[in-house]
Amino acid sequence: MTERPPIETIFVVVPTYNEAANIEELISQIFQQLDSPNVLVVDDGSPDGTGDIVEGLSKANEKIHLLRRPTKMGLGTAYRTGFRYALERGADLIFEMDADFSHDPKYLPQFVEAAAGADMVVGSRYTKGVSVVNWPLRRLMLSVFASKYARIITGLPLSDQTSGFKCFRRAVLEAINLDAVESSGYSFQIEMNFRASKLGFKVGEIPIIFIDRFVGDSKIDRMIIFEAAWIVWKLRFGLYSN
Repeated sequence: MTERPPIETIFVVVPTYNEAANIEELISQIFQQLDSPNVLVVDDGSPDGTGDIVEGLSKANEKIHLLRRPTKMGLGTAYRTGFRYALERGADLIFEMDADFSHDPKYLPQFVEAAAGADMVVGSRYTKGVSVVNWPLRRLMLSVFASKYARIITGLPLSDQTSGFKCFRRAVLEAINLDAVESSGYSFQIEMNFRASKLGFKVGEIPIIFIDRFVGDSKIDRMIIFEAAWIVWKLRFGLYSN
């Protein structure tokens, strides 16, 4: 069994856009679940003042960090920016999670426990049937199909290929050339899974229940779906840059 270094410094990276109603409570719950974590919010110019709320919190707690970006620049770029920030500050374990409570902070300790025996851990909605609440049937079918499609083409043995609730040991993110990662959205998750696996890192999964609390229309558009459909073939045939 590969011996992995102890986990001391944890960063939780949370991209935001108009999450003023959720962000303070989310940060509070993250601190309740983990022992002295760092929470990094990457805010894409939220007009509702999300960044201002986080900035106020950060003045009272040095473990709360804020990166402001001028406008929406894509989920993949937000995570890559956040990953670099965390690595530069000595993170041993780096999480990614959504800000709308669809990713429940109560699972964070289970991720840490699983990371004792894995290099990357994915929070899976599909290890025990389908564990998704409040999704319309069309969105659910799209997600299930995308995971199966990616699994068949890439060969990655993950039940949930598109989950955005996961954690990485620092060695994984140091080994992946983040500048070469091309995709965002669904395909960002698939590409990161693929790159980690191809580099020989052990990828694990834990079961989660995903509860959609997003009010309004789905953030998934045709371009995101097309990108995901195309990127798996690029990965399968080695047409991506290293």
